[in-house]
Amino acid sequence: MDQSKKTMRHFYCRDVLWETYEQMANDFDCSIDYLINEAMRYYARSKNYQSQGVPPGGMPEEPSRAAGSPALARRPTQAAAAPGSGVAGLPATRRPAAPVARPTPEPNGHAGQVLFLIFNHQRIPLDKDQFIIGRGSKTSDLAIKDGNISRKHAAIIRRNGTYYIKDLGSTNGIDYKGMRIDNKRIDEGDVFHLCDYELRFTYR
Repeated sequence: MDQSKKTMRHFYCRDVLWETYEQMANDFDCSIDYLINEAMRYYARSKNYQSQGVPPGGMPEEPSRAAGSPALARRPTQAAAAPGSGVAGLPATRRPAAPVARPTPEPNGHAGQVLFLIFNHQRIPLDKDQFIIGRGSKTSDLAIKDGNISRKHAAIIRRNGTYYIKDLGSTNGIDYKGMRIDNKRIDEGDVFHLCDYELRFTYR
């Protein structure tokens, strides 16, 4: 059995638990997918199921989200917490001692600046906290009339002056450097693809 193989799963999750994982993903600068996989791994190990398909060495450390990460988990999702293992199955050594706010400014030095979306030769200022991209003209700030684009496909979210792109559970997802991602902080010059459509971002 290939222990590195990954398959998309769907199961229910309490909203408050998902919000906790979103905060943790921001604080640890990783994807929710990685956190859920880690929580499941620690829980299995705590129940002595280490030999049942859980790699002895565990999962490899995930690179920063700036490099993108495959999106496996989709809301709603549920992950169980391992007793005594910290918040939602993470080892206690990785759990922040107290709620940690996102640092300002971000390392890219663009926190608080206006972000522009370059799409179809248009320069669109993103001056709201949530900018929806999708097929629906009434539900989207940027409507792309294509059957491969979901009604609400993706959102550009502004949080404390920093921008992020997030998949809204679309069918065909968001592509970044050849990988499907769930969410990522937007840095200068980042280029994403929704199907055949290019989204380019700049602070200049």
